[in-house]
Amino acid sequence: MSPNSRPVELAAFLLRISLGAMFIAHSLVLKAFVFTLPGTAKFFVSIGLPGWFAYVVFALEAVGGVMLLLGVQVRWVAAILLPILLGATWAHWGNGWMFGYPNGGWEYPLYLSVLAVVQMLVGEGSYALSRSQPLPLLSGSDAQEAKS
Repeated sequence: MSPNSRPVELAAFLLRISLGAMFIAHSLVLKAFVFTLPGTAKFFVSIGLPGWFAYVVFALEAVGGVMLLLGVQVRWVAAILLPILLGATWAHWGNGWMFGYPNGGWEYPLYLSVLAVVQMLVGEGSYALSRSQPLPLLSGSDAQEAKS
């Protein structure tokens, strides 16, 4: 173990916990309780997406958030959730940059997209229930190093 591996493992753990908590908050609290699932579906329809897709996004965010918190196949979970974050960036693009603007801006979902990419690259970190294999985008010595 290199001298720098422990801080990196803890950093990946903190990132994983933060992303997991955010996905759970956005699914259970925001979509289910604040806007309600039917209300979220209406919003999806208003931006040109099918209403049923709101339920898929809700489920992916809730399950993915729990998997991130537990540290289960984190690289793959982050990869699967990345399109949702990019979709949120697209959905808020017309509202301006700041998320504090009316209807929210695009900077927060874009920032979360970058964090999901970082999570895909660094993996689970400490205290994970299962280790995920490096994604195919890692190749050669990077993939071998990520496996250890």
